Order: sequence, then C-alpha cells, then structure tokens
Amino acid sequence: MKIYRIKKNAEFRAVYKRGRSFSNSLLVLYIYKNRKNINRLGISINKRVGKSVERNRIKRLIKEICRLNSDNIKIGYDLVFIARNLSNGKNYVEIENSIKNLIKKAGLYNR
Repeated sequence: MKIYRIKKNAEFRAVYKRGRSFSNSLLVLYIYKNRKNINRLGISINKRVGKSVERNRIKRLIKEICRLNSDNIKIGYDLVFIARNLSNGKNYVEIENSIKNLIKKAGLYNR
C-alpha cells in the first residue's frame, strides 16, 4: 500500500495542536483523525538524535515498518512519529516493537 506523507509545516502543526500523543522510550506518536480515507505519515527527528546518516536511517526504518504494517492500522488518521535520542543506534526489531507498542496504545491496531 502506498504511504502518503505529511510534508508541510502547517500540517505538522495541526496534528501537534489538535491530535493526541502517545510515547515510549524511543518514539512519540501524535495521531489526528483526518477526513480522508487514507493514512498519512510524518516523521520528525531532531538534530540531537545523531548525524544526518543516523537520522536518515531512522526515517527509513520508520517508513518501512509503517509500510509493512499498514494493513494492520486503522484507516483515516494522520500519524506523526518523533524520534527520541535513545532511538539512535537501535536496530530494526527494537524500533518495530516500539512502533507497534505505540499504535496499540493509540487503539489503531486492527489485529
């Protein structure tokens, strides 16, 4: 399934302002119910997390995990993931478990 992205600053701010947040040690998830029949994904990583190579690696992992699990996520939400400093150096499985944990906390997991 295609991943639709949140790219505009105004869209990020709307999710932060109106949405709900859930967090664990590696990531923070903001969700906001949109009026569309699609899920949109936004990723925000601060420069304190690491150098650009590590930040882009984390972005790629989050995008891929969301793409592979998109069938298990309820439709009609804007999802914004914010990476915390502890996510630097974590492997695929640890980040995947963190994302699944947050999606279950938010009540968006279908299974």
